[in-house]
Amino acid sequence: MLTATEPASLRERIEVIEAGFLSPLGTRSYPARRARAEDDSPVRTPFARDRDRIVHSKAFRRLKHKTQVFISPEGDHYRTRLTHTLETCGIARTVARALALNEDLTEAIGLGHDLGHPPFGHIGENALDRLLLRRYGVGFRHNEHSLRVVERLERDGRGLNLTEPVRDGIERHTGSELPATLEGRILRLVDRFAYINHDIDDAVRAGVLSADELPRPELEVLGETGSERIDTLVRDLVACSGEAGDIVQGERIGAAMARLRDFMFERVYLGTAMRSQHERIERILSTLFEACSRRPPAALTPGASEPERVTDWIAGMTDRYAERAYAELGEQDDPAVSQPGRVAVVPS
Repeated sequence: MLTATEPASLRERIEVIEAGFLSPLGTRSYPARRARAEDDSPVRTPFARDRDRIVHSKAFRRLKHKTQVFISPEGDHYRTRLTHTLETCGIARTVARALALNEDLTEAIGLGHDLGHPPFGHIGENALDRLLLRRYGVGFRHNEHSLRVVERLERDGRGLNLTEPVRDGIERHTGSELPATLEGRILRLVDRFAYINHDIDDAVRAGVLSADELPRPELEVLGETGSERIDTLVRDLVACSGEAGDIVQGERIGAAMARLRDFMFERVYLGTAMRSQHERIERILSTLFEACSRRPPAALTPGASEPERVTDWIAGMTDRYAERAYAELGEQDDPAVSQPGRVAVVPS
């Protein structure tokens, strides 16, 4: 509000707003907890600042050319890793607002949660995990690599210096440990709301599923369309979480969602149409991995070990960059892996 008198600082105004609006269980915007202390911005909260840093990062821009489910689809309306991220953020902010939790924190976590995904979606993630285990004895998890991206790889190895709640939410959006904040727990569940329903949409568009193949008992509980199902899931999450003081689903709705997710794994994610892509993606990533392992690329951050250097390069590639690098290396001939210098195996 503009007045003729000296206005209060942004921090003072936000603290007053949060005291009156934010749930006692919500995460306060101040003080900012960063690995390297910084002065507060006069025009952005710490979490809004984190959000902007993520949006302006190179890793975020690369998401538009990374697969969500379907590899190099012919059509303009299939989801990418970027559109999945944006859809997830929109749903998560709705839940945070309805529960009077911190929207800026929720959005920042959502925008950063998939920055570490390698090319070719979950097929690529599984392939890279197996390659790393076989060669170096270390695995790959995209959530852990997302954290590495924001902490170590962006800004030429300096990282984005995000706040601790954002980094925690990014790392724990999947896996065995729950995020420390309720805002992070929202993202953890809403990520599934988004991908289950938009992947159904894409699978029907691609002809992998027909609408009448979707399981009727689950649709009767959740809704016939993607928007209806997301609305049902969000309403249930808000109602149950408000009563529980935690981020939880109702038993009936949660069970229906879990069964629908199982259906998608059986019919789509691990189904015949996707299995036909596995061999080609394994071949591409194996060739790139072999080239990088024989001649490790330059470190993207000081002190990176050999497996970290290989992981950083390959996980940072977009689908089209990986395809191009593979084509330049050659199919799987000996010259391709013995002369990796003929292609810059590096995400641009």
